[in-house]
Amino acid sequence: MTMPPRLRKLALIVHVTSSVGWLGAVLAFLALSVIGLTSQDPATVRGVYLVMEPAAWYALVPLAFAALLTGIVQSLGTPWGLIRHYWVLFKLLINVVATAVLLIYMGTFRSMAHMAADPEAELSLVRNFSPVLHSVLALIVLLLAMVLAVYKPRGVTPFGQRKQRAQSESRSAPGAVSVPQV
Repeated sequence: MTMPPRLRKLALIVHVTSSVGWLGAVLAFLALSVIGLTSQDPATVRGVYLVMEPAAWYALVPLAFAALLTGIVQSLGTPWGLIRHYWVLFKLLINVVATAVLLIYMGTFRSMAHMAADPEAELSLVRNFSPVLHSVLALIVLLLAMVLAVYKPRGVTPFGQRKQRAQSESRSAPGAVSVPQV
């Protein structure tokens, strides 16, 4: 069922906003991670790792879920479909995997925050390269999803091929009455 044009545009705006917001939040986490690794001020280093967990819960996680849910709504409400085209399927897979990795990584954020909160912990133990690595990987993955959305490479899944065949057969059948899809 395709959405009416106004609703489809609204859903697209919400999807693009949440997806770009997620990308921006990952960039902010990359900046925080670099600050945590390079700052000479112990309070700044500890503060960076203390703020990552709540910031992830209030920014990264909601934006990841918003991008996932709005992407599903977009695909189901447009002719692209959820499993008709490989690029849509790959974007779905990227989003599901990235969101799952983020949820798993939340435990690491919690551990880093506990370490940073301990005033007795040495600064070398508080510093952690992991958020830099995960932020860079997340950026690459999210940019790949963006490239797929913009370029929409060709390729129809077997399900999509069957749908196309069925639609062309119903249109070319003698005496067939064209019924608009809803």
